[in-house]
Parts: sequence; C-alpha cells; structure tokens
Amino acid sequence: MRRYSNLIKGVSFLLILAALILLSRALPVDSGVQALQGWIKSLGIWGPFIFGVIYAVAATLFLPASALTLAGGAIFGLAVGTLTVWLAATATVVLSFLIARYIAREKVARLAAGNPKFGAIDKAIGEGGWKIVAMLRLSPAIPFNLQNYLYGVTAIRFWPCVGASSLFMLPGTFLYVYLGHLGGQGLAAATGGGGGKTAGQWALLVVGLLATVGVTVYVTRLANAAIKKQTAIAAAEPETTEAAPQQELPQGTPWGTIATAGVAILIFSAAVYAYQSRESLKGLFGPPRVTLEEAYEPRPGGTKFDHATLDTLLWNHVDDDGWVDYNSLQADAPDLDAYIELVAGAPFDEMGRDEKLALLINAYNAFTLRLILDHYPVESIYDIPEDQRWEAARWSIGGKIWSLSQIEHEQIRPKFVEPRIHFALVCAAVSCPKLRNEAYQADRLDEQLEDQTEYVHAGERWFRFDKEAGIVELTQLYDWYGGDFVQVGGSVVGYAARYSSQLDAALKAGREPRIHWLAYDWSLNIDPAAATS
Repeated sequence: MRRYSNLIKGVSFLLILAALILLSRALPVDSGVQALQGWIKSLGIWGPFIFGVIYAVAATLFLPASALTLAGGAIFGLAVGTLTVWLAATATVVLSFLIARYIAREKVARLAAGNPKFGAIDKAIGEGGWKIVAMLRLSPAIPFNLQNYLYGVTAIRFWPCVGASSLFMLPGTFLYVYLGHLGGQGLAAATGGGGGKTAGQWALLVVGLLATVGVTVYVTRLANAAIKKQTAIAAAEPETTEAAPQQELPQGTPWGTIATAGVAILIFSAAVYAYQSRESLKGLFGPPRVTLEEAYEPRPGGTKFDHATLDTLLWNHVDDDGWVDYNSLQADAPDLDAYIELVAGAPFDEMGRDEKLALLINAYNAFTLRLILDHYPVESIYDIPEDQRWEAARWSIGGKIWSLSQIEHEQIRPKFVEPRIHFALVCAAVSCPKLRNEAYQADRLDEQLEDQTEYVHAGERWFRFDKEAGIVELTQLYDWYGGDFVQVGGSVVGYAARYSSQLDAALKAGREPRIHWLAYDWSLNIDPAAATS
C-alpha cells in the first residue's frame, strides 16, 4: 500500500476534480458564482477593498491564502485580481509581523522552536537579511502564513522584511491568480455560462498558464538551490542514532492515504448521483418543476376586465425597448395604486381562460413596478430585502393574497400550457424580457405573447447563435424553466429554434449546438436617459 501511496493520492485527486466538474453540471454553481460576482460588482470601487480586508484578516488567522488568491482571480480577473491579492497579501505580512514581534512574541517563538527549519532560517537571516527573505518567498520551503509570523521573531527589521516579501511574492501571487481566473472561465464553460470563448482564446489562456507555471517553477528551483547553498534549511532534519541507518524503520499502514482515497470515492459517488438526478435537483435550488396543464375553459362571452389604467401608465413611462422611467412613474404612483386596487377586486373566478392569464401577467408586472417604487431608488431588485421581494405574500388578485412567486409558480405555470409567459413576466432587471409599453389584452393575448417572444429571440441580451462554432447562447430563463419548454418544444433548443430559422436549419441538418447560458444582469431596467437626468 505504501509503495503505491503517491499513485493512490494522484488518482484520488483526479476523482475529486472529476466530482467537482460533475457537481458544477448538476447544481446551479454558475448562479452562485454570478451572485457573488454581482455582489462584488455592486460594491463598485469598494469591492476589491472589502475583498482585500477579508483576505488579510483570514490569512492572518491562518486560513489558506492560496484558496483566497484563487478566488481573487476568479472574481476580479488577472489585472485587478493580481493587484488586489498582492496588496492584501502585503497587508497580511504587515499584520502578522507586528503581532509576532509586539503582541505574541513568546508564543510564536515557542512555535518556531518546534520547527526544525527555524534555527537555520534565523541564522541565515542574521547573515543575509532581506536576501534570505526574498529567496524564501520564492520557495515553498515554509508556508506563507507561517513565514509571516516567523520573521517577527528573527533579527530582520520591519521595512526590509515587508519590502522583500511584497516584491518577491509577486510571481507566486500571479500564478495562483492566473489559476483562479482560468478556473473561473472553465467553470463558466462547464456550467454553460460565459460568453463562449473560441478555441484560439482558450489556447492563449492555456499557453499563458503553462508559461507562467514554467517561469515560476524555474525561479523556485533557483531559489531552492540558493537556499540550500547559503543555509542549512534543506538539511534541517531530525537527528537519528548511529544504528538507525543500519536498519529499516517499520512501515506502518498509510492511514492518511487510505482516508484520502475513501473521501475521494465518497465525493465522486455523490457527484455521480447528483449528476444523474440533476433534473430533480433543479427543484431544490431553483423554480419548482411543474406539469403544464390547461385548468380553465375559454369563455368568449364571460366577464371582462379593464386594463386601460395600466395600459396608459405603461405607454407614458416605458419605451419601445422596455426601459422604465421610474422617476416619472413615481409621479403617477396613485394611478398605479388605483389599478392594483381594481385587480384586488377583480371577478377572477368568473373570467375565461385568456382573461385570467392576461390579468395574472398584468398584475404580476404591476406589482413588480409597485415593489420597485416602494424602495426606489435602487440599482437592482436584489437591493430590496429578501423577505420583501418574490416571497412576500402581499398582493391581492380577486380577493386572494399571493406572493409574486405564488402567482408565477402556482397560478400561472401549472394552469396554462404557455411557456411564452416567461418572456412576458418582468422582474425589473436588465436581463429580464422587456416590459411592453402596453397591457396584455385577452382578445390579443396570443398575438402579444408571440410578438414578445420574437422580440426576445431577436435581441442579443437573450439569444445568440453562432452557426460556425456550433454554439447557441440562451437566456438563463431557458435553464431555470427548462422543463416548461421541453414539455412543449421537445427540448430547450428545439423550442428556441421556433424563433430562429438558422437554428432550426442546423437542427434539421442534425447539427445539435452546444448551449451556453448568457450571464444574467440583475441591474434595474431603468431608462438610461432618465437615470442620468
């Protein structure tokens, strides 16, 4: 077992890596990453600063700095990520050094005394000063977090230590940021997100990574050779008795290797199960799965509902591309409230199928406008407290109180065989379908829904098809509500092909494109002209 320990560890690592890829396909990891990136982006210039503070505090407390560096690359990209992490790591050096020298010197000294390499480090620094610190920063001989504290109990002064550390941490920092950036790009591709990089762009990224790894390894070897030459660190091993070399030490069972392999197998098995059950898991992490059925009969001569008030409001405050002038809408808020009051008293049970669907769609959109006005100004619907958004049961239709989620998932989706409603219900975000500047009307409902769906598939915010690359980029509405589109169109791509002649031709020719999910922009769908006025 011990002979094959390294092989087992290598296979275990590959199993864990494969498990992560499977889990990224089975679970909405991309949505979580995008939510994190959206939160950081919403902080503006404070985003890197707050990340840097979190990094410095966490690394000072001995949390893995490498994981934080990878995260910085995934969130901020190469340039901003490297700068942010580098400054945060420098701040970590400062904090740890000062703590070791002035606050916890005795405790750190006791810790250092138990490290067989520290005596050699202390002696070498006494002779070589900042040069030894520089070489150690280039070498993985001593972990980053531990180095920060150990220098505080050596003879080196503050500024030479911080300066050498800051400068010579850069190669390793850039490598880990690069890995994080590449990992973020790969995760986006694995989960169907991102912008669909070409083979050439991926090749450049990989070549850049290999070059970075090569340079870093070369520099590390130079540093290790210099350390070995100038210090006794490499030889600082526990002493043995004279008889020890004469006999082979007993080899125990490599429990660490066995535990690693066991954990890897468990994680991989769970990932395989999650991947096989990914469709059923979607209901746990996203909108519930429903069976589309028609619950209502048409009633051509049934009760009608007047949407004229909402129609006027939409015409006056929404442009042809769906951008809303919330500033001017505020002045007409009493008219919006009057329409909402009419909806609360609507004779819902007496209406026919199309009257009910038109009312539900219009009510949902009117309630969303009111929700935004209640908290305006906001930059995103996510700026509104969670318990006041989609799950807040405060909206009345025909005397029944529902939340926005209940209207969509309980009153519309399972009671109408109509996937086009996903292009009509508007959540007040840039990546939501446009808000029409007219109310939906029962006698024109099919025409309006068809026009709305065609508009979405003609706009690059929601639909793109690259025939040459064989990639179709779709709004994440197709991902979240995939089951609805499959029930009507046979497949997500099949449904989208109804509104793209090129995609339809590719499918008929047997060329099934790969799906990439377009990033979802949750910024408020405010009229750009009104926002700057």
